[in-house]
Amino acid sequence: MARAEWIGVPVGDDAGRWATRGQTRKVLLIVHNVTSATRLLDVLPLFHDDFRVQLLATTPGSSVFRAGLTELLADTGVPVLPWEQAVATPVALAVSASFGGQLRAFSDVLTVLSHGVGYTKRLATPDTRHPTPDTRHPTPDTRHPTPDTRQPGVGSESDPVFGLSPEWLLDEDGKPVVSALVLSHPEQYERLRTACPEAASTAVLAGDPCWDRLLAARPYRERYRRSLGVGQGQRLIVLNSTWNPESLFGDGDGDDLLPSLLPRLTSEFPTDEYRLAAVLHPNIWHGHGPGQIRAWLDRARRAGLALIDPLNNWRQTLIAADAVIGDHGAVTYYAAALGTPVLLGAAPLSGLAPDAPVRDFVRTAPRLVPALPLRPQIDALLDQHQPLSEPAEFVSSAPGESAARLRRHFYDLMGVPEPDAPARLEPLPIPRYEPAVPMVPLLVVTRLQGSGQVSVTRYAGPHPAPYDTVGDAHTAVHEDTREIDELALADVVFRHGLSDDPRFVSPAHWAAEILDRHPHCGLAAYVTGPGTCVVRTRAGAQLRLEAGPGADADPAVYASALYAWLGAGEPLTEVFERGLTITSGGRTHPVVVSPA
Repeated sequence: MARAEWIGVPVGDDAGRWATRGQTRKVLLIVHNVTSATRLLDVLPLFHDDFRVQLLATTPGSSVFRAGLTELLADTGVPVLPWEQAVATPVALAVSASFGGQLRAFSDVLTVLSHGVGYTKRLATPDTRHPTPDTRHPTPDTRHPTPDTRQPGVGSESDPVFGLSPEWLLDEDGKPVVSALVLSHPEQYERLRTACPEAASTAVLAGDPCWDRLLAARPYRERYRRSLGVGQGQRLIVLNSTWNPESLFGDGDGDDLLPSLLPRLTSEFPTDEYRLAAVLHPNIWHGHGPGQIRAWLDRARRAGLALIDPLNNWRQTLIAADAVIGDHGAVTYYAAALGTPVLLGAAPLSGLAPDAPVRDFVRTAPRLVPALPLRPQIDALLDQHQPLSEPAEFVSSAPGESAARLRRHFYDLMGVPEPDAPARLEPLPIPRYEPAVPMVPLLVVTRLQGSGQVSVTRYAGPHPAPYDTVGDAHTAVHEDTREIDELALADVVFRHGLSDDPRFVSPAHWAAEILDRHPHCGLAAYVTGPGTCVVRTRAGAQLRLEAGPGADADPAVYASALYAWLGAGEPLTEVFERGLTITSGGRTHPVVVSPA
């Protein structure tokens, strides 16, 4: 990059003229990709409120996963230096969460954090084109480093362990390229000492800030579940995939599991008993493009799968999960460390360090058997689960202490006293409320069980319901479904919205329009809130259905129950007097029925 494009403030040739606070110590965040950025964002609060520190950021351009990085850095609001300017700028501290690029230029002040669960994967080193060891400036042919063609996560048994091997840790003169290598557990130090004794002196045992944020957020599990619309009787099943062809999301070795797994999950798992979510590695998102990911998962999303933001909300979803279908990646291991039942859909061992705890976990964890029905496997996993002690033990030897340990290390390296206030990490926020709103046609199976009592089970397809399903069936379709041909055949048409939305005039007006437009439809339901809906029957009755004490099902379930009740020839007067008692999602939901 031309020198003319270097920034001029708060650093630069004439920064002293323009910077309002020019006497600060410069802390440089070296951000390779979005994945490593997530771990750097974890430690940013350790510098908050310190007027002595100026944060800067740069990207070495060495990762092939550069998409999304410009937007992420812009969102932080931290000044971003071109790499060449960063190399030429004196800094008191440089922090990275990956290797690659000319890190040797910062070796005297460089701290490297892990961007996973310690250092567990094998990866051959790219040509990192280190600068000559006697200068902070790159040699002329290194001003534009070539992108790495391989990234952490893809490796074979002949490759070195990423971050714990001489190939990654030493420069061409056999000297460490880092001042400090942050480890979360002594077992990592033992592996480092064995594999690369020359770098053992750089080890800093400082815990895992990602894990500490997870631990601190566990008391808010029910809030995270409610933010996803998980009812009290529902089970949240999370699909998790690291990146690379051997992962759960990958199509390597001719074993492409996910395209067949997704429709089976939405077909075999009743919509109101199970909530599905997907947590995908940022390299999947930004390697293939968020739009492509949404396109690949389109029907699953419209059937109720929550596609989780890989930067902000994956930890909350992991805490909320009842079970995880995962692979050999760090997030699946974090789930096991939290005590969550895990079923591995992909379990490659060749790319894992032979002596890493993650490898032992992947080798022994229960496997998903694609040829067998899925729901019995998940139910058995949940019923028979015994939490493992090893994952939590090996994630961090200092749980809850990473903020204090890391800040102490950072400030010692800068040569200044720590701030007086305690070191703290940012609490995980409560995500916005995003309940499942199925946009595909639903097969609804109902059974009348007594006076005002109806069981309701809904399936989102596309495959037929499980063979042992018993009851009367009807179809419920959201008005905005893409399968518009199904609207003409729908028994129940529903939508969600505000009661005063001027586009629909009123719930009653909308319901009358639906029945007029779709002669086959027997009941139209406008869901006005988490516990209420307004319905109109083909006979002209306009009713309000409202959740009673303890009820928390989707109000569209209440509408289907009323449709089944009336379809069986039962009178409205009885439910006016006693209400409906609906069994759905593993719970009983009392519902008050009244004229609207």
